[in-house]
Amino acid sequence: MILKSLSLLNYKNFDSKSFTFNDTINCLVGNNGVGKTNILDAIYHLSFGKSYFNPIASQNIKHDEDFFVINGDYKKEDKSEKIVISLKRGQKKIIKRNAKAYEKFSEHIGFLPLVIISPADRNLIIEGSETRRKFIDSVISQSDKTYLNDLIKYNKALAQRNSLLKYFALNNTFNQDTLDIYNTQLHQYGTSIFIKRDTFLKDFIPIFKARYKAISNGNETVNLSYKSDLFETELETLLKQVINKDKAIQYTSVGIHKDDLLFNIDQHPIKKFGSQGQQKSFLIALKLAQFDFIKKQSGVNPILLLDDIFDKLDEERVSQIIKLVDDENFGQLFISDTHAERTENAVKRVHQSYEIFKL
Repeated sequence: MILKSLSLLNYKNFDSKSFTFNDTINCLVGNNGVGKTNILDAIYHLSFGKSYFNPIASQNIKHDEDFFVINGDYKKEDKSEKIVISLKRGQKKIIKRNAKAYEKFSEHIGFLPLVIISPADRNLIIEGSETRRKFIDSVISQSDKTYLNDLIKYNKALAQRNSLLKYFALNNTFNQDTLDIYNTQLHQYGTSIFIKRDTFLKDFIPIFKARYKAISNGNETVNLSYKSDLFETELETLLKQVINKDKAIQYTSVGIHKDDLLFNIDQHPIKKFGSQGQQKSFLIALKLAQFDFIKKQSGVNPILLLDDIFDKLDEERVSQIIKLVDDENFGQLFISDTHAERTENAVKRVHQSYEIFKL
């Protein structure tokens, strides 16, 4: 799968900009603030229907403008595919594939597999469990429509149960039968999600460990582990056990929305005991394992975006990453960097065609 061309209209700092890309390696170089990351984010937007960096859609419209349009022309399995995303202030976002609008954005997820590696990934280490759950969900959802639909239904039932708990507290009332409707839904969708997360991680963790070993030359031992309430007790039972607590706090305190992914290096939390270089290597290994998993599931090479990849990594680790790209069929690659000479020296080691865009 190849992104052949991209055009932007009123997107972030661009008023109007078009690119025709190389099928293999594309390097976006220039000073900070010129929009290198914004171009990568536009490519991400075309795959996921949203920005990687700013979830508030209207804030991706250029200042003092009323709309944005992102237009991408792809070649996928020898077929041309045109994706257009547009947003006008005060209106709903529209995603079109070959001039036909999607009724549900979820239908588009997974059609254009993509993996991004960015300094913003550090949030996976330093922020709360929600960020890590979103990572798991984004990987599984790209190849499993049922999982994505179950997740949407689970979150809807969760919001309704939480609203009911608030209603009970506000009106000093309680109705177990009504609550049981949502408990049953949460149990049904939550159990399915839990099983798929557990199965996914059993497949994913060995891939991740192999990737980390290749990047770090095997100098450290790393691990991922899945933390969930459902390992001990089924969700329907848990919901009944905590009902008094949930009534008091007016919120559902157990379920797959509390799951977490624990990151360790040499059996200690990487957040506290990993150096900046080790943390970045950990995150790159995580994302390259994501690439491997999606490729295996979909049979398509995802587009790989490397945003400011040379930041905080020593030359040895950068060389290892470049070598990985050279050794394997990675498909199309986009790299952003502030130093044109450094980027060109790195990609010259890779025996592939490349294009450098100076912004």
